[in-house]
Amino acid sequence: MNILHVYPTYPDTFWSFRHALKFISKKAAYPPLGSLTVAAMLPENWNQRFVDMNVEQLKDRDLLWADYVFISAMSIQRASAEQVIARCKSLRRKIVAGGPLFTAHPNDFDHVDHLVLNEAEITLPPFIDDLRKGHAQHLYTSKEWADIATTPNPLWKLANLKHYSSVDIQYSRGCPYDCEFCDITVLYGREPRTKTKDQLIGELNCLYDQGWRGNVFLVDDNFIGNRKKLKQEILPAMIAWMEEKNHPFSFTTEASINLSDDESLMSMMVKAGFEEVFVGIESPNEESLIECKKIPNKNRDLLASVKRIQKAGLCVNAGFIVGFDSDPVEIFERLSDFIKESGIVTAMVGLLNAPRGTKLYARLQKEGRILKSFSGDNTNFSLNFIPRMHPETLLNGYKSVLKSIYSPKQYYARVRHFLKDFKPTNTKTFHFEMNRINALIKSMVRLGILGKERYHYWKLFVWMLFRRPRLFPLAITFAIYGYHFRKLFEEGLVDV
Repeated sequence: MNILHVYPTYPDTFWSFRHALKFISKKAAYPPLGSLTVAAMLPENWNQRFVDMNVEQLKDRDLLWADYVFISAMSIQRASAEQVIARCKSLRRKIVAGGPLFTAHPNDFDHVDHLVLNEAEITLPPFIDDLRKGHAQHLYTSKEWADIATTPNPLWKLANLKHYSSVDIQYSRGCPYDCEFCDITVLYGREPRTKTKDQLIGELNCLYDQGWRGNVFLVDDNFIGNRKKLKQEILPAMIAWMEEKNHPFSFTTEASINLSDDESLMSMMVKAGFEEVFVGIESPNEESLIECKKIPNKNRDLLASVKRIQKAGLCVNAGFIVGFDSDPVEIFERLSDFIKESGIVTAMVGLLNAPRGTKLYARLQKEGRILKSFSGDNTNFSLNFIPRMHPETLLNGYKSVLKSIYSPKQYYARVRHFLKDFKPTNTKTFHFEMNRINALIKSMVRLGILGKERYHYWKLFVWMLFRRPRLFPLAITFAIYGYHFRKLFEEGLVDV
């Protein structure tokens, strides 16, 4: 059996970092963890190939080689996925599709030969069994949650890791919270399911043996969903492994804001090599947090919480949303001020949208306010429902936030504000990376000479060299990120 795994292209989005990747000569941010994990679940005697369309072209000869084309995609990749399906149909190739896009919208893909939905640990084995027997069905689905302690290591050898700026692994699935706008609990449940200590260390060893050195993103929906296990088993094992291997990786992940309440947990994460954490802050408006049931964010000083995480040595990346029914007209100024005061450099501000299957979608549908399906990108200036605030007021206010936080003057000031007091631990071992030297040179030309941010770039450049030289590489990274953010939004904004 010849199996071709195809990962469709992403449009240019906040998290694609497409404009930033050019500085380090990389083609994509992350390899597709889902596709490579599914590949590891298939019979060993099947021939497998892999094409990530974000790093290479999909050729007809690739499709013609395959008996079955496996497609995994998220909602934001829909347009590309539909093009791949059309090509497969024209070449008479059988299609097996799975992942969030197809799980959320199965009725839109009746023309796909086989839909293997939900979690592959449960639905893939019966499909393989039926395929061997010659009577594979169109639809495989399940309401059960998988025991991810049985999930195999991703088949990294199928991917050329040199094309990626980072790699991703997963320790847990599910989130204990149930925010109204979020589809995580729909896809993965509210009970965090975790891998074993030996399993996680085995995945790190696998990446290490593949020659990977650099950032590893733990793509957990909420890394701290099971704090007891983290503190007693997982983090001690990661700390010991990193010391044994001379700190070959740095880690980033996602966590809820109540991470800030646990100093020992933050200390252990930093010691294990965690450098960044993404936090869903959503809104500085308490009524909006109550509306969307953002439980861990309610009744707390969000600014102080961010500062505690930063003080522990973790860089906070954060997500914010405007468009809640409870948002007042002054929300845009309040949000801009919050981001400025917090020193959060990577601040993703999006418009509220309602993914299908969420409680928000159900409520808005009942109220007759749903307009269309969610595109998967809440930063493309589109809404899929009728907001309480006048749409023009909401869109103009949203643009005003972006103009404020991504203008060179404001952005570079925020970078200096953060780096002035940021004190990461000194446990990381230096590894020479030619990509960083190339990125520095390119940034000096593109940002320091050609860019409209050149005054602010050189001001930061000199300030870091004399005031915080140890953090100079991080400052250049932030400057490059700022370039990506402005390029991303410049079509929808004027004079950013």
